[in-house]
Amino acid sequence: MLLLGCHVNYKKDSQILGCLEQALSYGATTFMFYTGAPQNTVRGNIDLAKVKEVEERMKKEGIDYKKIIVHAPYIVNLANNKEEDKYRFSIQFLKQELKRCEELGVSYIVLHPGSHVGLGKSVGIQNIIQALNEILEESDVTILLETMAGKGTEIGSTLEEIKEIIDGVHDKKHIGVCLDTCHLNDSGYDVSRFDELLDEVDKIIGLDYVHCIHINDSKNPISFHKDRHENIGFGTIGFDTLISIIYNKRLENIPKILETPYVDREFAPYRYEIEMIKNKKFDPQLIDKIKKQV
Repeated sequence: MLLLGCHVNYKKDSQILGCLEQALSYGATTFMFYTGAPQNTVRGNIDLAKVKEVEERMKKEGIDYKKIIVHAPYIVNLANNKEEDKYRFSIQFLKQELKRCEELGVSYIVLHPGSHVGLGKSVGIQNIIQALNEILEESDVTILLETMAGKGTEIGSTLEEIKEIIDGVHDKKHIGVCLDTCHLNDSGYDVSRFDELLDEVDKIIGLDYVHCIHINDSKNPISFHKDRHENIGFGTIGFDTLISIIYNKRLENIPKILETPYVDREFAPYRYEIEMIKNKKFDPQLIDKIKKQV
């Protein structure tokens, strides 16, 4: 089964059950979600009955519950310890998110490594390593470091930076990588030569560490360092390249998650994009069709 999904909404009332229903309505076979709003710390109690119902429904659908993904909120920054209280807040809040993952039975959480905010990459990387070692002492959830576009003072825009962090983490069983196609393009990697890029990932980091792929086209040319996602086939990466990545045999058992933008900031594109990907045929009228959806 093709493990193809998208970002869905976790709401206070429907929780993970609502996530599953939304994903299924798009034709997805996996999904990714925040356990609360990504820009604040408000979190509600998890309804374990809904978790059990989702597990049972996914089993009937033939979908692997262990392949769904949580995304850590944007407010977590493990690279910056200029202000100790904010650094400690990021560590404690991520610990809380991992506990929520454990309650939900989710195995993976994607994390932006962080921004050093003027401290320098070397210091920022050491801050991330120190924080991850503390956080992973208390959890069996695997943290996936996302490859970044390299805007501002972001860390994680090169495979070598990701490797340096992984090398410093004590618990190698619970650290991994999420490759983002838009971010890789924007940071300077040629994703049109993806098998060669996978060889590089394997040589520098190890393919065994890769547990998630974010599938996004990009509004930017290669090496632009801006991180602006585009709908599938409408950006500089292109449909054929993204299809070759999605159907790459070396990534067969790894969930692929769409994070493409809403059309006109209003209309979700995922049902249409997933259908187009399954058909392996680019539809240049896709955006117009999405705008006309009821």
